[in-house]
Amino acid sequence: MNAAAPLMGLPLLSIIALAPLVGALAIALFGGNPRAPRVIAFVSATVCLVSTVVVWTGYDRAIGGLQFIESVPWIESLGISYTLGVDGISIPMLALMSIVLFTGVLVSWDIDNRPREFFVLLLLLVTGVFGVFVAVDAFLLFFFYEMAVLPMYLLIAVWGSTRKDYSAMKLTLFLFAGSALLIVLLALVYWQVGLGTFDMRVWAAHGFSSGFQHWAFLLALVGFGTLIPIWPLHTWSPDGHVAAPTAVSMMHAGVLLKIGAYGVIRLGIALFPEGVSYWWMLVAVIGAINVVYGAFCAMSQTDLKYVIGYSSVSHMGYVLLGFSMASGAGAQWGLEGAVFQMFAHGMMTALFFALIGYVYEKTHTRKIAEISGLMERTPLVAAGFVVASAASMGIPSTSGFVAELLVYIGLIRTRPVFAAIAFVGVVITAGYLIRMLTSILLGEPSIAVKPLTDPRPLRALPIVMLALTIMAAGIFASPVYDTIASGVLPLVERLTGG
Repeated sequence: MNAAAPLMGLPLLSIIALAPLVGALAIALFGGNPRAPRVIAFVSATVCLVSTVVVWTGYDRAIGGLQFIESVPWIESLGISYTLGVDGISIPMLALMSIVLFTGVLVSWDIDNRPREFFVLLLLLVTGVFGVFVAVDAFLLFFFYEMAVLPMYLLIAVWGSTRKDYSAMKLTLFLFAGSALLIVLLALVYWQVGLGTFDMRVWAAHGFSSGFQHWAFLLALVGFGTLIPIWPLHTWSPDGHVAAPTAVSMMHAGVLLKIGAYGVIRLGIALFPEGVSYWWMLVAVIGAINVVYGAFCAMSQTDLKYVIGYSSVSHMGYVLLGFSMASGAGAQWGLEGAVFQMFAHGMMTALFFALIGYVYEKTHTRKIAEISGLMERTPLVAAGFVVASAASMGIPSTSGFVAELLVYIGLIRTRPVFAAIAFVGVVITAGYLIRMLTSILLGEPSIAVKPLTDPRPLRALPIVMLALTIMAAGIFASPVYDTIASGVLPLVERLTGG
């Protein structure tokens, strides 16, 4: 595809990445009217969603590789360029972010505490996330990565709850520590390549020494791993989920964790195949701990947000287990499963937090012991909890089933011990989710729940949209799977020398 003239003659990737930034500037300049910030954010989200659909449908899976490439010199003296492109790995991530942004704006429609500033920061955060998923230049990827992290502090500290200042500061310190390692990684690779460029295609073609690959991959794993989050660097994540306002929780668990995993793929696995092979055991052990430890922690929680926060730690462990197979016979299964899990987990957690946010706004409690009878008072919300929980448990006909199945096939064939350990996490996950559903859905409506009714259409749309996406990706998995496979297969060939 012509780099200068993407589909329909439009720079679609720039539109996707920069529409939120334009929206943020428009709100800052013209958002004095109380309704304007919401409308502008909604228009920006719609532009991103429609453009992403065009990119998804226009991507040629038979050819694969990077497409829709745009490139403009930026800081030529350092070899930095504004180069964008997408493949089968990044397109599902764009779709995930577009859907979560669209639904997140609708969920935030009734925010009355400084809505102008809220939507400006929300759109700046989203600009960074989109930028990470389309960047081909490593410096540009890091630039967008930092843009995604910075607004989180203010969004949590100003609009959050439950120890919001502590949670915001803890999140920021952890992620900046990871960023410091990534700066070192970029500088070392730039110097090692020696061609004066940050183009990751050039970096991937360079033959790094074995020793360099070993330590460079570890830097990428720990640097980006703080955002995945990997154990034991995970403790900021549940606190951040709980403290954040609803839309930010949706994006935090649904998408921000994925840019950490995405960074490991782009600046770790793709560049340092020998490093992946050298550290596979470490990655697998951390992944197994994430799965089991996160599930045990979720089981002991009494706050709905903390349950899903620790559940996210557990489910991202499957992504790490998929990464651990990247250099062996299970590379294709592992990487396809990891990317599918990133997409599936993003949808299910966004739905969970949208539901919990609605219940909290109406009842002013997230305590499981104080919530019962949702099925009687609000059938739509109850159905949403069932769909999200089914995906989290990996029930067939949901996206979570397809993702976990791919990872387990690879593990059983190549890492059976870790497959057995991870299966413990599945059992625990089913236990705490069934217990949670039994408590909050069944029985007589509690005092807090009695005033609750089904949400009005504007608030119901995000729930329906996310639930249908989860079901569609599970029942009709081929569009998502085929797209992911077209991006994973070239990477597997490089990793295995095929």
